[in-house]
Amino acid sequence: MLSVLRNRAYRHLFTAQVIALVGTGLATVALGLLAYDIAGADAGSVLGTALAIKMVAYVTIAPAVGALADRLPRRALLAGADLIRAGTALALPFVDQVWQIYVLIFLLQSASAVFTPTFQAVVPDVLPAERDYTSALSLSRLAYDLESLFSPALAAALLTLVTYNWLFLGTVAGFLASAALVISAVLPKPRTAPEPRTAPGRRAGGGFARTTAGTRLFFALPQLRALLLLNLAVAAASAMVTVNSVVYVRAHLGRGATDVSLALGAYGGGSMVVALLLPRVLDRVRDRTVMLCGALALPLVFVGLGVLTTARGGGWRWPALLLIWAAFGAACSLVLTPTGRLIRRSAPPEGRASAFAAQFSLSHGCWLLTYPLAGGLGAAAGPRSAVVVLGALALAGGLSAMRLWPPAQAEPGVVHEHTGLRADHPHLADAVRVRGAWRHSHGRLPDGLHAHP
Repeated sequence: MLSVLRNRAYRHLFTAQVIALVGTGLATVALGLLAYDIAGADAGSVLGTALAIKMVAYVTIAPAVGALADRLPRRALLAGADLIRAGTALALPFVDQVWQIYVLIFLLQSASAVFTPTFQAVVPDVLPAERDYTSALSLSRLAYDLESLFSPALAAALLTLVTYNWLFLGTVAGFLASAALVISAVLPKPRTAPEPRTAPGRRAGGGFARTTAGTRLFFALPQLRALLLLNLAVAAASAMVTVNSVVYVRAHLGRGATDVSLALGAYGGGSMVVALLLPRVLDRVRDRTVMLCGALALPLVFVGLGVLTTARGGGWRWPALLLIWAAFGAACSLVLTPTGRLIRRSAPPEGRASAFAAQFSLSHGCWLLTYPLAGGLGAAAGPRSAVVVLGALALAGGLSAMRLWPPAQAEPGVVHEHTGLRADHPHLADAVRVRGAWRHSHGRLPDGLHAHP
């Protein structure tokens, strides 16, 4: 897996991602303390609103980025987003009003909505080989999970030496370092598609068409419609863990505050184990099988959580919660880690930026739905209701995805040829060179490489 770090461009990009993630983690801790200083007992409400603003920024900004990403220098776009994030983090220690927090959070997360999908669209061009790209996806998943464990510990250690305002300076340093690493990386030029014409001299499709191109691709292809439902299943599980971990640990089990971190660590640990194993698994097992297995495992984990929720007493409940949280992390990782491979195969190279932006936007739209459900149902009707409703969402998402995404091997193979694809393109793994084209056969794949399946 680590062999992909020999690629200089990817090594710089991955390091930039890791440093930026650590900086974001420090800002998360500092923001909570800042909200408490300004709002006191209402700090939870402030953070909840900030989380909603973050999701709104992700859902609305990312599609517009997808329309522009292939028309702008990608290094400049990534570095510019980092510089905006650094400037915003630098301003946060000086706020003294709640509305100022909201404005700066919107700016910060809007820049993240520029950086993340652009970064995701660049990596397949930097690592064109399928196996290398799969390793990169696993490394990215590991980076997110390790950040969730490392950043709080680093923040806690720093807070023994300095006040929380200094954590924002750590965030600024992280984003500046990320920008420098991005600028130092040599990125391949993106491929752009010629714009269609409806009549001589008249171009078809304007800014709105480009902005919605990725979303329209998601709704046009069965495998991407299935991915949308898989995102919903994952969002149901991750919302339960993110929102209600403190409820289960403190209120339901009566344990201390430090055990909340252990519970969240169990979720990250389950995800990391799967991310480490998946590159070899995906060499032998189809993405569809892996992702659907993860999604269909989520309702079973919710059943286990339901049993734990209704139980009264017993020392077994704490290790059971850790096991359930780890199972949630593992199942979510089975779905999330291969997602980039699916999008890469479904979208033509010139449409990847729009497709990754649509995935970023639509997946966070699912979280915008499940976060309030997890918190609101848990508070109003108790955790049992939250388990039932979110578990039902996960089940519906998994079953619907399985129905929408038919297995290619069950369909008759169709012999066809490809031109214009590089010899190392992953789709040509079993193809034969014939008269300036690549010939092979497989079941129906209505993706960006097969306009007439």
